[in-house]
This record gives sequence, C-alpha cells and structure tokens, in this order.
Amino acid sequence: MQRRSFLRSTGLTLAGLALLNKSSLASFLNDPAWKIKMLTDDIGIFTEKGGTIAFLLTKKGFVVVDAQFPDTAGHLIEELKKKSKKPFKYLINTHHHGDHTAGNIAFKDVAEHVVAHVNSKANQLRVAAEQKTAADKFHVPDMTFGDEGWSTKVGKETIKTYYFGAGHTNGDAMIHFEKANIVHMGDLVFNRRHPYVDKTSGANIANWIVLLDKAIATFNKDTQFICGHAGSGYEVVVKAEDLKAFGDYLGNVLKYTESQIRLGKTKEEILKATEIPGSPEWKGDGIERPLGAAYAELAVK
Repeated sequence: MQRRSFLRSTGLTLAGLALLNKSSLASFLNDPAWKIKMLTDDIGIFTEKGGTIAFLLTKKGFVVVDAQFPDTAGHLIEELKKKSKKPFKYLINTHHHGDHTAGNIAFKDVAEHVVAHVNSKANQLRVAAEQKTAADKFHVPDMTFGDEGWSTKVGKETIKTYYFGAGHTNGDAMIHFEKANIVHMGDLVFNRRHPYVDKTSGANIANWIVLLDKAIATFNKDTQFICGHAGSGYEVVVKAEDLKAFGDYLGNVLKYTESQIRLGKTKEEILKATEIPGSPEWKGDGIERPLGAAYAELAVK
C-alpha cells in the first residue's frame, strides 16, 4: 500500500503515526478489518464492528470509552499495549447495549475501573439475567454516577460525564474530554442512520430531542462529537449542526407518526413508510425501529 493511500484510508495524523511502533505499522499495512483514526495527538477512535470506541493516551495511562465485542476489544487492547506499558485507568460505558459493552469482559483484569451511569449498570445486569449470560461472559461497572455526572483527571486531560435524562435508553451518558473538546455521544447520535430506540430500557424520543438541544447549548461550535453509528458514506465524528439535524429528524419521526395516528392508520400501516418526511438524508434499513418506538410513545396519550 502506498504511504499516501495508507494515510488516507486510516485517517491517521502524522502525530498519530509517531505513536505507532514498527509492529503496529505492519499491522496497519496489512489492512486489518479495524481502523484507528487519531483526532488529536492523544485521542483517537477505533472502529470495527459495533459502536465507535474512543481512547485517550496519556503518560499516566489509557482511558477507553465503550468496548464493542470481546474479540474487537481485544484488537484495541493489543494495539494500545504496543504503544505504552502504562495502565488502563478507566473503561467508560456510554450505555448498556451489547455492541458497546459486550467487550467489557476483555478489559477484566486490564482496566482498573469500569464506569457508567447507574441506569446503564442496572440495564447490563438485567439483560445478563434475562439472557442467562454466564458470569464469566460479562463484566459490569464497579463505579457508577447519577444525574450529576462524574469527573476525573488523567494526565493533562479532564474527563467529565453528562446525563440529561432518557433518550436512546434511560442510561445514556455523554463523555467529554475537556482539554481536547471532544464528546463521545454513544448512541445518542446516529449520523444519517435510523436509530434503535430501546423502549424496554426507558427510551424517550421526546426527551431525546431535549437532551440534544442541551448538549448543543452545553458544548460549543468547535466541539467534535463522536457518534456510535453512522450511515453508509457518513462519518462518526460530527459537529453541533449534525446534532441539530438528528434532533430535527427525531422531531419529524414524532410529527409523522402522530399525523398518521390521527388519520386512523394502524401501527402496521405506519411501519410501511419508506422515508421520514422532512429528513430525507436518513435512509436505508431500520426505519421501522424509530417509527415503532414513536407509535408506542404516542399511542398511550
């Protein structure tokens, strides 16, 4: 692979390349299924399958946000260990879904602490019980925070969590790397992709719109936001205007569903829609997920 196309395909900065040893470079040149992209000299994202992972490299140790699956988490851990002998200080979960937390088990005896909102931990335990998951197959947070959030400093970076109520679930947190001004939104943002709305875990579309507005007001125009998932051809790193666009999309989901209920349409008829009026950028499979959740939210009124 040519050096120029290597840089283009991985999205690594020159500073990010400097962090890689020869073994790491070789693995990148072999074009693995996973990709690492450095957003700053010390904060990057890891993508393979499942929700986007963020990581922080410091002289004091690593911080990782979300864990995908056991095998993919193992790929990240292996690469980070090549960069430094420093400890994994924290693994932070944005919420409980398996494509973000199944990989927690790979961090057992690796990360000093696993951190999440109290509702996220409760949801992890509930789902594990419902699915009769063996105790050695999952690893839940040992540190939790409530609506007031949580903050810590690792190296020169301060990490602060925010919780603005139910959205995608009832336990979604935003993770802010303050110095870098980067926020991991988890699944609170699906960039041009129809979202999963987990009503069984307290999801609330109406409040989801409110909390996105709060996020826009809390951070600023220069903030980079990492989203859990993106549609084909779209990035997982977005700006405030993309949060606004996603909030508008959710509003259009509610507006369209309510209009169809008023017309006497059944749930089955509503789910046959192929586009959300007013939000044509959200395409592809999965439109029935937000429409079904919106119907459940509105039909009880």
